[in-house]
Amino acid sequence: MRGLPDGLCDLIYVDPPFGTGVIRRGSAASYADRSSPEAFIRQHGPRLAECRRLLSRRGTLYVHLDYRTAHLVRTLLDDLFGRSSFLNEVIWSYRTGGNAKRHFARKHDNILVYAQDPDHHIFHVLRSGEYRTDGLRVDEAGRPYKTTRKGRVYFHPGGPAMTDVWDIPFLSTVASERTGYPSQKPLALLERVVLSSSDPGSVVGDFYCGSGTSLVAAARHNRRYLGCDLSPQAVEIARCRLREASLQGESSDGEKT
Repeated sequence: MRGLPDGLCDLIYVDPPFGTGVIRRGSAASYADRSSPEAFIRQHGPRLAECRRLLSRRGTLYVHLDYRTAHLVRTLLDDLFGRSSFLNEVIWSYRTGGNAKRHFARKHDNILVYAQDPDHHIFHVLRSGEYRTDGLRVDEAGRPYKTTRKGRVYFHPGGPAMTDVWDIPFLSTVASERTGYPSQKPLALLERVVLSSSDPGSVVGDFYCGSGTSLVAAARHNRRYLGCDLSPQAVEIARCRLREASLQGESSDGEKT
C-alpha cells in the first residue's frame, strides 16, 4: 500500500477480521481471528491510515465491522478523518445465526462510512426497491430496469430513498456464489456500496479483499479495481472470480496486487 500514489481511489471498502476469538477455516483458506479489540486497533490502525491517504478528494471509505470493534474503530476514524467526515453507520441486517439466552440475538454488522471531503464526495441516491413497476425488474440495488437487445435500460424508480439499514440476506450454504471462503459477503451488499459511492471508471480498493466480492462488484459495474490479501488462497479465489466475470462480459480492465 505504501508504494501506491496518494488519492488513487474514489472508493475503499475494507472488511478486516473482527477479533472474534475464532480460527476461521474453510475449504479454500484459514486464518487466525483471535485478537483482542485493543490488539485489533494496533494491528489495523496503520492500514486504515493508509486507506485515508489513498482516498481521492471525492473518495469514501467503508469499514465493515461488528459490535466487538465498531465503537473502537469509530474513535480511531474520527481521529484520522475528523468527526465532520463521518457520514453513516450502515447496519447490515440479516436473519441467520443462532439464538441467545442472556441477550438479544445479534443479527447485524456495522459498516462505518467516512468521506475524505464530506462536502464533495461521490454519492448516488439509491432507491429501496419496495415497489414494482409493471414490465420492469428490480436489480440487487433496488433499481428498476428492463432488458433490451442492447442491455439493461434503467428507469427512475420514484420510490423512497434507501436508508442506513440494509436488509440483505446472508449467503446460504448452498448459494450459487459461494466459494468456500470464510466470512464471504453477498455480492448484493458490495454492489450497493459500489453503486452508491463510485462512478464508472473510478478505482475501487479493497486491502483485505478475501474472496474478492468487492472487486467483482466493481468489475460488474465498469469500475477499475485494486485488491490484496495476506492469504494466497484468497488471492487465487479472487482472481478466478474476476476471470469468470470477465468471461461473462461484466468486467472492465482492472488493477490487482
